[in-house]
Amino acid sequence: MAKAEFSLKERDRKRLIKDRLVRLAVTCGGVGVLAALVLIFIYLAMVVLPLFSDAKIETGFANQTISTSSPMAIGVDEYGQHAYVLSKEGKVDFWTLNGKSQSPLSFPVQANSPLLASTGDISGWLAIASEKGRVSVFRPIFTSLVSKEGRSFAPSVELATLNNLNLNESGRVLQSFDFAHNSEGTTLAGYYQDGGVLVRWEQSGSIQEYRFALPFNQLDQIILTPDGKQLFLRTGSELVVAQKQHDRFSVREVVDLSAGAEKHAVTDIKLLSGAYSLLVTHQDGLVSQWFDVLKDGARELTHIREFKLASELRFLLPDTYRKGFYSFYTNGTLQSHYTTSEKLVMFERAYDKAPSLAAMSNNERFLISLSGQRLDVAEVDNDYPEISLSSLWQKVWYESYPEPAYVWQTTSASDEFEAKFSLVPIAFGTLKAAAFAMLFAIPIAVLGAIYTAYFMSPRMRRVVKPSIELMEALPTVIIGFLAGLWFAPIVETHLPAVVSLMLLLPVTILVTGALWHALPRKWLTRVANGYHGLILMPVLVGVVTLAMMYSGVIEAWLFGGDIRIFLAEHGIDYDQRNALVVGFAMGFAVIPTIFTIAEDAIFSVPKHLSDGSLALGATPWQTLIYVVLLTASPGIFSAIMMGLGRAVGETMIVLMATGNTPILDWNILEGMRTLSATIAVEMPESEVGSSHYRLLFLAALLLLVFTFLVNSVAEWVRQRLRDRYRAL
Repeated sequence: MAKAEFSLKERDRKRLIKDRLVRLAVTCGGVGVLAALVLIFIYLAMVVLPLFSDAKIETGFANQTISTSSPMAIGVDEYGQHAYVLSKEGKVDFWTLNGKSQSPLSFPVQANSPLLASTGDISGWLAIASEKGRVSVFRPIFTSLVSKEGRSFAPSVELATLNNLNLNESGRVLQSFDFAHNSEGTTLAGYYQDGGVLVRWEQSGSIQEYRFALPFNQLDQIILTPDGKQLFLRTGSELVVAQKQHDRFSVREVVDLSAGAEKHAVTDIKLLSGAYSLLVTHQDGLVSQWFDVLKDGARELTHIREFKLASELRFLLPDTYRKGFYSFYTNGTLQSHYTTSEKLVMFERAYDKAPSLAAMSNNERFLISLSGQRLDVAEVDNDYPEISLSSLWQKVWYESYPEPAYVWQTTSASDEFEAKFSLVPIAFGTLKAAAFAMLFAIPIAVLGAIYTAYFMSPRMRRVVKPSIELMEALPTVIIGFLAGLWFAPIVETHLPAVVSLMLLLPVTILVTGALWHALPRKWLTRVANGYHGLILMPVLVGVVTLAMMYSGVIEAWLFGGDIRIFLAEHGIDYDQRNALVVGFAMGFAVIPTIFTIAEDAIFSVPKHLSDGSLALGATPWQTLIYVVLLTASPGIFSAIMMGLGRAVGETMIVLMATGNTPILDWNILEGMRTLSATIAVEMPESEVGSSHYRLLFLAALLLLVFTFLVNSVAEWVRQRLRDRYRAL
């Protein structure tokens, strides 16, 4: 008997090989996607983590032993290679910092045992004055000449022209003084041994002066702001604030900086960079920050925050251009604090003992100190002092603000501007835009999916579903363009109609359904099942047309003729590009995603479940609610979560259809700013490696983490729902 040859095993073997290859390919693809996500997360984290690192200081970068006697001030260039020393003899000595003994380049400025004052700003102007009131204003300049022989150090001193402006008073001895020098001229303020205070300045080619009527028995400090418009006079813990008004200085207020506590007696005050804030040093080591706050239409010097330092504090050194300061202690410890973020940036034992003088380079990269006759330069790595968890996620009281606030503002025209990096407004804007978009999209998409999958005729479904899916292919930049330049003006012009349609359209649908149901049965049978949705189309178009036509009538009837004024009277602001426009536009973009997934989930419910429910006597609506929707609930929930993920990450629509204003307000008639729009707008303008640049990467990381969490929660809920209703 012949043995039959079967090829079944061979086919099974080939099929097995193919299955394993496909399974391997799918597995590799899934692992590759996960690996890509992990690598993206790692890359973003690597860019972001330096924001929260501490500052570093490396001593011994350069040093020099000097022969200048009685130094009063020092400075260093932006390369840490040269320094100047101002002596009491009125000379500026420039030293090359290479550790070798050499002679300095000296420039005499003024003799006769001068007093010292400094502007304390990045301009670098200094002033010295004799006891007789002779004043010289100058600026040390670090320059180098390049020739065939190489690069040679060629410093200079720029003298300001004062046009006979001085503090000379016959028979009066100058005790201390301060000055302000800018493009508008020079202002001098002096305190004399007899207790008098005199302010002189140049105005319209003539010398103006103002004398304080009440003498000060003991004046510990006199400080003039760099613009010459505000004067601080400190006696013990009492501070007199004087404001310049035309041709005189008037005392604005007198402030007790110790708040009546003897242990907080004041030992020193300094101007923080920008000259908007005062740093007050107390005898117990406490350092407090004060600046003007507008209260009841008037500015008051207000205590803002404080830093608890050690009582061994010797002196403070404010940063050159940022809102931080360095503190030097008796045992040589060096600390750096940043006022706005309240962050302890640095805590190092940098010296054997506290130096007598210290200064920062203009780029804040080098810190020079003087101990005895030795200059030491340390290199400072302090790139992100303004960033802390509190400054990103909590309210911060910024200079000149009336109260603590969440603010995102990265640029300004002012040189004294301090970037404000609160992530709360843009994170809130992201959630606000997504919330209004989902509020518009979920009912339409889910209810439309239910009707299409369960009630609509197959012929009509074959037209409707591809049409809605085709909406997803429309570029979001086109949707954003139409929303910002076409739809937003329509909403503004017909705002009463748009608001009324939110109520009229649902009511119209219900009334139309009720009227249709009330018609004679012979009329109802003329329309086949699944085509009833076509009846609503002309009705809805007619209602929308009528509402737009009579928008002015509605506005005159309900809102007194002008809805914008009506809203303003009730404290509601209106922006043309607002959350209402974004909700419609982004909802239009999200609807196809939710509709497609939800409709597939509902349509995929096994037919025998609904047929069995109907056979047991349930109505179609009962079958839909208690059988179909429960079985399809995992897919519907996944659709909603997919739509939410897209709404949160949407960029072009919110970029073009909102005012991009980072505000905290749920008002649907105002705009917002989202994380994705902020990244798109500001990334091209940010400096690579800066705080702003890394914060934009942090925003991207937040979006990634949020999307990952939403998808994880969605998958967990979907599995729970699937397990729960699997028995159906």
